[in-house]
Amino acid sequence: MNDELLEQLKVRQLVENWAVWRDAGDWARFRTVWHDDGVMMATWFQGPFEDFIRVTIEGWNKGVSILHFLGGSSIDVAGNRAIAQTKMTISQRGLVDGVPCDVVCTGRFYDFFEKRSGRWGLVHRQPIYEKDRVDPIDPSAKLQINAAELATFPEGYRHLAYIQTRIGYTVKRDMPMLKGDHVQDLYRRGANWLAGEVIER
Repeated sequence: MNDELLEQLKVRQLVENWAVWRDAGDWARFRTVWHDDGVMMATWFQGPFEDFIRVTIEGWNKGVSILHFLGGSSIDVAGNRAIAQTKMTISQRGLVDGVPCDVVCTGRFYDFFEKRSGRWGLVHRQPIYEKDRVDPIDPSAKLQINAAELATFPEGYRHLAYIQTRIGYTVKRDMPMLKGDHVQDLYRRGANWLAGEVIER
């Protein structure tokens, strides 16, 4: 195994640990995925990873159910820095206008990693939201979505934003999607990170 592949595998293991430990609520091990200055970006939260843990626990205690599933990764390593793109789905269960539903959003985790003192850690996670859908848990249920309100949310995560807004979260409306200026800016930031520049928050 060459050195580059070994480093890529170390980064991929952190990506996988993030999903397993976060969804299991294994917060002690979840913290080891991050560097101390790590930042999490999501539709419903943006900020330091410790605050992300806190608000996630608060959400759990209120019955919020969000799970993650991973697909393939593409990982670019440049010295002590890496960018990992990983196919993923976000699955959130909850009431949509009184009807129990699952909302599934497909996209990518776009992660800024750095190796410090011999240890890889996550510095910044920015999901890319590509498409989503909502399905009643009971297929015979009739779901009446407010079409006008739904249309106000970005196309790549509009159903996710709809349910999250309904349960009290403020949703960020300029997240990167499959196409557009926001995702192109993210790619530019990623290239700059690999070139050794300071990350743009």
